Order: sequence, then structure tokens, then C-alpha cells
Amino acid sequence: MIKTILEIDGMACGMCEAHVNDAIRKAFDVKKVTSSHKKGRSEILSEMNLDQKRLKEAIEAYGYQVKNIHEESYEKRHFFF
Repeated sequence: MIKTILEIDGMACGMCEAHVNDAIRKAFDVKKVTSSHKKGRSEILSEMNLDQKRLKEAIEAYGYQVKNIHEESYEKRHFFF
């Protein structure tokens, strides 16, 4: 799994977060996406690397500005009792 972290300018409320999440889900098949207007970032979990240019275009089409994109490998944590 890949975790993609985006720094985004222009999100001001929960509705902005929903717009960004919808833009990402429409453009890509992702496992999970969460956005925070307070932190100015979105985090995406996907099986494969995402096309960064296409990702930026999808979000900026909604009027938000992508400042930075960072990818890292992600491993689901397993808890044992």
C-alpha cells in the first residue's frame, strides 16, 4: 500500500474537505482518503502510486491549490491481544 500526503491551500471548512475527497475518489480508485482543512492536508491510501500530475489537476479543478505531494509506503498495523 502507498500513502500519499498532499499539502493543499484553500480548504476552509468541512465542505471543502468533502470536495477534495470527492475529486480524488472520482479520479482514482483509492482505498481511503481523508482531508483536514485545519491541517491543510489530505492523506490517501492506495494500492499503487498515483499519477501526481493527474492528482494535482483533479484537485485544482475544484479551486484548491496543491502545494506539495509526498508518497511513502504504508503497512497496516495489526494489534494482537
